[in-house]
Amino acid sequence: MIRRKEFDKDLEELRSLLQQMGEHVTDALEGAVLALQNLDTERAQEIVKADLRLNAMEDRIMEIGSRLIITQQPVAKDLRRIIVAFKISSDLERMGDLALDVAKVTMRIQGQQLIKPLVDIPRMAEIVSGMITEAIQSYLDENTDLAYKMAQDDDLVDQLYSGMINELYAYMVEKPEFLNQAMLLTLVGRYIERIADHATNIGESVVYLVTGKRPDLNQ
Repeated sequence: MIRRKEFDKDLEELRSLLQQMGEHVTDALEGAVLALQNLDTERAQEIVKADLRLNAMEDRIMEIGSRLIITQQPVAKDLRRIIVAFKISSDLERMGDLALDVAKVTMRIQGQQLIKPLVDIPRMAEIVSGMITEAIQSYLDENTDLAYKMAQDDDLVDQLYSGMINELYAYMVEKPEFLNQAMLLTLVGRYIERIADHATNIGESVVYLVTGKRPDLNQ
């Protein structure tokens, strides 16, 4: 009984850490896009510096999960809970890296003016921030319906990204003198689109946790 209580306590810490990681990534993404909209390099630099905290949380998850596997030898769903925690923390860490990449674009275009008002990028970021929140909630509640919703949201992000790319490519042709910044903005769209993919991966992990089978929601 004591071992089970200790096991459940450690599992709860894993859940808490993953929730904190999700909130950190959401804040980083929203802050990075806001920094880009305002060309606020100071804010962008703060986001880059804060990434160390995300890495520390991932390391802590790996430490707890590894110890549980070695000392408790969990099976069935308990084992899946740990494996899923590893996978979700990896996806969240990568999402954090991509949010950093968005912030770094602001630093690269320092001193310039935006070639056009940003419309699709903030809209994509808004949807993706919601996806991150819902992905973590689906994990906490073991809610597969919410997990499957990731695929629908990801499709919407893909559509916005495609439209943004077409618009920026046309802009490059009309105004080649702004080629460099236009290319950087396409990269921002790509970074956000990749974050959506990782949120969808979390949905897949939740379905695996609940059912023991991993679907492909990124089709």
